Amino acid sequence: MKKLLILSLLFVITCQFSTHAQWLEKKGNGYFKLSAWTLEADRHYTNSGAIDPNATRGTFNLNLYGKYGLSDNWGIIAYIPFYVKTYQNHQVSIVTDETLSEGEAHSSFGDMDLGVEYRLFKASKHAFSVALSLGVPSGDKEGGSDGSYQTGDGEFNQNIRFNAGTAFAIFKHPFYAKSYLGFNNRTAGFSDEIRFGIEAGTNFFDKKLFFLLRSNTVRSIRNGSLSAANSDGSIFANNVEFVSFGWEASFKLNPSLGVSIGYESAFSGKVIYAAPSYSAGVFFLLK
Repeated sequence: MKKLLILSLLFVITCQFSTHAQWLEKKGNGYFKLSAWTLEADRHYTNSGAIDPNATRGTFNLNLYGKYGLSDNWGIIAYIPFYVKTYQNHQVSIVTDETLSEGEAHSSFGDMDLGVEYRLFKASKHAFSVALSLGVPSGDKEGGSDGSYQTGDGEFNQNIRFNAGTAFAIFKHPFYAKSYLGFNNRTAGFSDEIRFGIEAGTNFFDKKLFFLLRSNTVRSIRNGSLSAANSDGSIFANNVEFVSFGWEASFKLNPSLGVSIGYESAFSGKVIYAAPSYSAGVFFLLK
């Protein structure tokens, strides 16, 4: 069960790959963000969707996210978690205050996502694009004394996603909305996935404060060969599913530099932690 839970964290991390609210960047323009992300939980969703307790486990990462316009129709995207720490707290008896089990931690480089995006069509306030991202297994698929403190899943995946967005006004106040539908092809015996999400946002105070709401969904096709117990006796996650809801607020300190905070939590799922994640970062706009 430990490996099932730890890998579920990585799925939440992967959802950060598409968190920037802007459209495809224009040629020579870019968005770059350095951020920290954390999640800690003592409960999880089981493979039937029920909630069970677990020893307090968590993860923390420092990551770089960037988008850059190669032309007005082509752009590149990267998500690089250059430091990932997975840990478990000490287990202490509530009766005797005795330490029942020592805590442990493992840290390393995480799994990267590298991608390219192409603008299919743009007219007036509507935009459509397609993106291909590659999940690079640059993290550790095993870590710690029992191998359950992963910072990566050990598989190379390809995620193709169709994006659609529009801008509109309510009582003359500007808003945007965008959605995506994607297919994630996974290797190494993992099941493929259908992914989709929606996002909406607006700005305040002369475009200095930006606020958005988003929801992401992952559904397993359940066509993988991995089970809860694999051939070497370890337990490894497959068929992770969830529906999450979150928000992000960004504030521009000047035309090029700003800060952001965010929150996201799965309100239903299978083989995933039942706890929210938090993020904070600083971003740079290249114009």
